[in-house]
Amino acid sequence: MAVKHKSIELADKIFAGMQKAIRNLYEKSAANNELMVISVNGEVKHLPAKELLAKMNAPK
Repeated sequence: MAVKHKSIELADKIFAGMQKAIRNLYEKSAANNELMVISVNGEVKHLPAKELLAKMNAPK
């Protein structure tokens, strides 16, 4: 069980790091009024970084 718990902790840390990196990318891009290219259900979309940052900050 200890190994499984450590694996979950590691996965949580990796996920948190990825979220932090994405937030930094959105913040820098939003400051420059740039568009981000993302995939929504397999469809390519070009959205303003400010919009994506706002969605990321919105309560769930």
